[in-house]
Amino acid sequence: MDSLQKLNLVFISLAITIVSLNIATDLPFIEVKFPNNNILLRTTAPVKNQSSSIPSRVGSDECRLWTKVCSDEILRLAHEPENVAWLKRVRRTIHENPELAFEEYETSRLVRTELDRLGIRYKYPLAKTGIRAWIGSGGPPFVAVRADMDALPIQEAVEWKHKSKVAGKMHACGHDAHVTMLLGAAQILKSREHLLKGTVVLLFQPAEEAGNGAKKMIEDGALDNVEAIFAVHVSHEHPTGVIGSRSGPLLAGCGFFRAIITSEETGSSADLIIAASSAVISLQGIVSREASPLDAQVVSVTSFDGGHSLDAVPDTVVLGGTFRAFSNSSFYYLMKRIREVLVEQVGVFGCTATLNFFEEQNAIYPPTTNDDGMYTHLKKVTVDLLGDNHFAVAPQVMGAEDFAFYSEVIPAAFYFIGIRNEELGSVHIGHSPHFIIDEDSLPVGAAVHAAVAERYLNDKRS
Repeated sequence: MDSLQKLNLVFISLAITIVSLNIATDLPFIEVKFPNNNILLRTTAPVKNQSSSIPSRVGSDECRLWTKVCSDEILRLAHEPENVAWLKRVRRTIHENPELAFEEYETSRLVRTELDRLGIRYKYPLAKTGIRAWIGSGGPPFVAVRADMDALPIQEAVEWKHKSKVAGKMHACGHDAHVTMLLGAAQILKSREHLLKGTVVLLFQPAEEAGNGAKKMIEDGALDNVEAIFAVHVSHEHPTGVIGSRSGPLLAGCGFFRAIITSEETGSSADLIIAASSAVISLQGIVSREASPLDAQVVSVTSFDGGHSLDAVPDTVVLGGTFRAFSNSSFYYLMKRIREVLVEQVGVFGCTATLNFFEEQNAIYPPTTNDDGMYTHLKKVTVDLLGDNHFAVAPQVMGAEDFAFYSEVIPAAFYFIGIRNEELGSVHIGHSPHFIIDEDSLPVGAAVHAAVAERYLNDKRS
């Protein structure tokens, strides 16, 4: 055992001692930093009479068996005027200060400040800027809810009071709203902690847009002991406050490829453009001739670079594109066939293709597949909470999400929350510089998160 390991053991022993003292004396929280990995563990003692700013009216004997009263109470808490005002402040602060993948330091700091205010325990960092918080008994069952924190390298074109203050960066995909909704759920759940029949894990994740933050969160222990997970994404396809989802594959798996085509022999470079063009045409036949018409798939060449000179043949052609599918088998079949078609087709012309699928850059996203049981739970909770007219079966979407990595490990459900409001101009799709949201969706998202998590624990123990 080296000296650093011994030092860590000392810190762990000290932490256990302090936690025991902390609980015995009702101190509000402790912090322990481990020197080898700079991990911060903040834990809250069960302080007497501690409550959030929105106390629940439900007593400890209620909601043992779930009724509509329990759902109505969660919805009431979410729509308390002071809570709605707080949600808007949080979302606008995050929106004004967007941070790109793995740079979400201030966003993470804001989240931790709010968790501290609520007396919620957490571990930080995971995946560089991520947070794993928890509310409840600290024991099983464990259910998780996740929010992504990163922004996009886009210049905001919307002129409003809370426009991005950072040039060239913008929350153009609603992750500011996702973080806010999860914090809103945290506040509701904390006020109802005495009713939780297990533990709700809150995951604030970096780098959804680039870098596969979900994968790194899992590697750092985000899913330890967790048996189910849920997440939401804002959507302009649904009116404000409407929840949309479906069982089975919801989002496509997404991959990218680049092929560098060169001549095998000196003097044959005149064939490079023809060879590459032939390969492009052949790639289009993979889906049209090999895929089932009932299994949606896409292979698209989106880039072709054969040089810029008009009086000389190139010695290299570079082409690339994307491929997408709704099942792992179809997705990895496309990947295999793209490689085969490119290599063999340019080989006919005496050329060589070197393929890169950017796997080392974490550019491969598998399909996001909703577990049947988790989808059924989500639908049941939503209908009970909001009514039949606020749940819709969503169509499959060719967009991809790194939430897929969670769904490959444990049962999961991903869902959309509507933010479409034509009067506000909330009609533009994600990744648009004109993207805005209807903030009336914030308390709804918080309530759905809270109800989905609490009722999951309730159903597991009933």
